[in-house]
Amino acid sequence: MAIVGLDLAGVETRPTGFCKLTGYKAETCIVFTDEQIMAKIRDVNSRLVAIDAPLSLPPGRASIEERTGSHLRPCDRELLKRGIRFFPITIGPMRKLTKRGMNLRVVLEAEHFVAVEAYPGGAQDVLGIPRKQKGLNKLLTGLEDLGIEGLTSQMSDHELDAVTIAYVGKLFLEHKAVVYGDDVDGIVMPQGEFNPKNKILPDKEPRKNKSRLARVETGTVARKAEKNS
Repeated sequence: MAIVGLDLAGVETRPTGFCKLTGYKAETCIVFTDEQIMAKIRDVNSRLVAIDAPLSLPPGRASIEERTGSHLRPCDRELLKRGIRFFPITIGPMRKLTKRGMNLRVVLEAEHFVAVEAYPGGAQDVLGIPRKQKGLNKLLTGLEDLGIEGLTSQMSDHELDAVTIAYVGKLFLEHKAVVYGDDVDGIVMPQGEFNPKNKILPDKEPRKNKSRLARVETGTVARKAEKNS
């Protein structure tokens, strides 16, 4: 069963990386519009869609446009605690990405797909492979060292980040991932602790993710029933 990884852009005029991961075989492309994204996801009919975009708001915010002092979610605070760099979701261009990600999540869940938030840069930190800022060739090599096949030097940074979070989705379904923050709106990450020396340390307190896995199974059954009706 394939898993989709989506390195979502904040606007439809900028490229979004798309990855279909079947086992360890990655197939990637660039898409732009929400319509193109949904068409690709429907074609894959994945159990799980991992998205590099905020899919929820900080507690106390009714919308991304609302001006409050609340900028961090529980999962963001967990990233900070673990020393993993990220951009606050309510600042600058992240506002557009947050709005698009949340809207896409609503569409996906209406069609019984399970959407989870993932963070390629953070995942790469935990997996001990370079982020794209260190060079795409180094990131590509790091992904290949994880066993991922089908990668080429022509792939963009968006595609390689999409591969990364599709791999995180694979780990999630194999019970080899953890959730930072709460189970509904948290970020799915590989097991292990980030270490600046690129060494993977065991998680101190792995979080349960059984309910999310149950949602994947329920969504799969619902889509099959809908397709056969």
